[in-house]
Amino acid sequence: MTMTSNAEVIVAGAGPVGLLLACELALAGVRVTVLERRTERVAQSRALTMHGRTLEMLALRGVAGRFQARGMPIPSGHFAGLPTRLDFSACDSTYPFTLFIAQSVTEELLEAWAGELGVDLRRGATLDASGQDEEGVWVTGTRAATPFRLAARYLVGADGARSLVRRQAGIAFDGLPPTKTAMLGDVLLRTPPAGRALSLGNAAGGLMLVPLGGELYRVIVVDAQDIGVPVEVPVTLEGLAAATRRVAGDDFGMHAPQWLSRFSNQTCLAQSYRRGRIFLAGDAAHIHLPAGGQGMNVGMQDAMNLGWKLAGALRGRADAAWLASLLDSYQAERHPVGAALYRNTLAQSALMMDAFDPAGQALRATLSELMKGAELNATLAHELSGFGIGYPAALLPVAGGGQACARWTGRRLPDWPLLHADGTASSVYRHLAGGRWLLLRVDGGARPDWQGPPDGAWLDTVTATVPARAAELDGVAALVVRPDGYVDHAVAALVTA
Repeated sequence: MTMTSNAEVIVAGAGPVGLLLACELALAGVRVTVLERRTERVAQSRALTMHGRTLEMLALRGVAGRFQARGMPIPSGHFAGLPTRLDFSACDSTYPFTLFIAQSVTEELLEAWAGELGVDLRRGATLDASGQDEEGVWVTGTRAATPFRLAARYLVGADGARSLVRRQAGIAFDGLPPTKTAMLGDVLLRTPPAGRALSLGNAAGGLMLVPLGGELYRVIVVDAQDIGVPVEVPVTLEGLAAATRRVAGDDFGMHAPQWLSRFSNQTCLAQSYRRGRIFLAGDAAHIHLPAGGQGMNVGMQDAMNLGWKLAGALRGRADAAWLASLLDSYQAERHPVGAALYRNTLAQSALMMDAFDPAGQALRATLSELMKGAELNATLAHELSGFGIGYPAALLPVAGGGQACARWTGRRLPDWPLLHADGTASSVYRHLAGGRWLLLRVDGGARPDWQGPPDGAWLDTVTATVPARAAELDGVAALVVRPDGYVDHAVAALVTA
């Protein structure tokens, strides 16, 4: 057993979730080792969508530009492939769009960032077992035909739907088995549709065509005739073309397949995201129909939430009880997000895979018409994008008068422009790039009755006004902002004689 490591955290899996988590830990100086069974990055891209909140998270750390340079912004999205599109312009963000970017590119950029931060990434490492005791965790496996055993303080399973870490930790993966499937193919098209992209649904099924560049297209077909085919059955070009013709009346001259696959409506949620020193994130914690491009994004948001908390537990000098409650908050905050994901993807599955008869088609048409209303459209846009996520409880003690500002607790902060007393300007996210807490004093004349988190060294303080939000911030002396850009709580301005 020749492989050694001085890691404080072991991350199983080097997909977008594991890589982002590793970056977040390394940014705080935490020693992290990532173990990945694949020797090379996967060339195919299941995910093609980066939602605005995920891009916002990357902006919090100053790297969003790398992804924007390689992707294409799209101002709308879909819910269950319905004709009425979701309008992300209703979202209060610098990034009111989805970024069309291949998962392979996302992984490439995250791996490069991880390398800059000194993350220890070890490919070709297959895990066989894992466990924990009161002092730490351990994993065993094989790399280059050589057995290894590594130990650390914490272990995170970002190792996908069949997560060994989850199974070895004894965490149940409850949900619904696969009952229906759809086909996916990256193929060349000789006669692509007018407008290049296409989305339609009818009694024969549903179809999405997405241009990937040149003559290469992503074709996704829900075929009412073959919807019960098991997910294990290989997809053929002939089968994909025939299904496309049944739904669209044309196969658009598809040929030269680059990748063919089948996916199901299986939907599962881990009973818990934590067991002792072992945590789950991404597909290890939740799987579902890939509807609305949410899987990778929710997983990356898991990673951000967990990363700074693990870093705080390892680097913080605060009271042990508070640090323990900080780690407990990962389950408290992210499991409800997974449950909401479970519900909305099941709803989309019903609309996409069960709505072929006249009643189902009528339901789709009715909901699509209702989505033309601004309120429902905005609600769904916020849910799918991640902009609508908030957290109900403060993690830090709220100072006197804090109840008057309770409406701020758990709110996501956009990248507000700030104006400083010396006339210089900055923005909120610039002051969060280091992954630390921020005390944003927005009323220079008020004295916040609050000194900082239990570990005062984990805090930056900035004094500035927010001219565009002056009315909204009336009566607020300061916002206590978490490292992930959510307001922990607001501090009310003290009235002085």
